[in-house]
Order: sequence, then structure tokens, then C-alpha cells
Amino acid sequence: MKKIILLSLFILPFITKAQFTITNSSTTSLLEVRQGSWPMELQRIIKETDTCYVLEFRDQEYSNVVNMSILRFGNMLQLRYFMQGLAALKKGNTGDIAKFKDYTVKRIDVKGTGVWYTLSVGEGELTNFQQSDADKMITAIKTL
Repeated sequence: MKKIILLSLFILPFITKAQFTITNSSTTSLLEVRQGSWPMELQRIIKETDTCYVLEFRDQEYSNVVNMSILRFGNMLQLRYFMQGLAALKKGNTGDIAKFKDYTVKRIDVKGTGVWYTLSVGEGELTNFQQSDADKMITAIKTL
């Protein structure tokens, strides 16, 4: 009887499924575009074998509440399309819009302060950023 109990205690862990799983995941900051009250950051997220990219920003529709929003890029190709949209708008004129499936980027020329972009995501989340911020993102994405 003792042999059966000892044998079952030895074999049981191999037969039953593990009670936990180990996942490899990490989030890496690629570029901190802005700091302060209106932060914006480009990140790479790796979960197991999948890699996605996220542009995290504070939604500017809420001035009295910190509401962080994200623009998710499912893969490097989608991130490069974003970069190409910014590069095309840089050569464009005020009012030009780069439309994508889940978001739009609009160029606005403001006298005295230069070129600004308005990023609209999903259900109305939006943020503004300047040409210098767009240039930083273009350079960071090119190096990936």
C-alpha cells in the first residue's frame, strides 16, 4: 500500500497539469515624446511570442482629469504606416489628414508656434503634438 501511495505521489505531478504558467512579457519605453502634464510615450510590449507597439498619451479632451489613452499598433508594419503618415503630413499643408482604420492625424499650421498635429483615436480620444515631437517619433521608428 505504501508503494502505491509513494508511486502515485511521484507520478501525479507529471500527469496533472501545472497550477501556474510562466509567461514572458515585458514593456519597454522606446521614446518618451513628452513629459509633464500631457505625457506621450512610445512603447514596445512583448507577450510570449507576440510584439506590439503602443503610443500612450493623456487624452486632452479632459483637462481636469488625467485620462490616459493608447493607440495600439499590432505589429511593426502598422507602426511604420504611422511613421509614413507623419512624414507625408510634414511635407503637406494645413488641414491635410492622414486617415487610418482606427485613428486619424490632422496637420494644423499655427502662426507663431509652427506645425501642430491632432491625433484622434477610437471613440474620440485625442491629443495634440508639435512637429518636433513628430520628428522624434519618425526618427525612433526608423531605427527599429
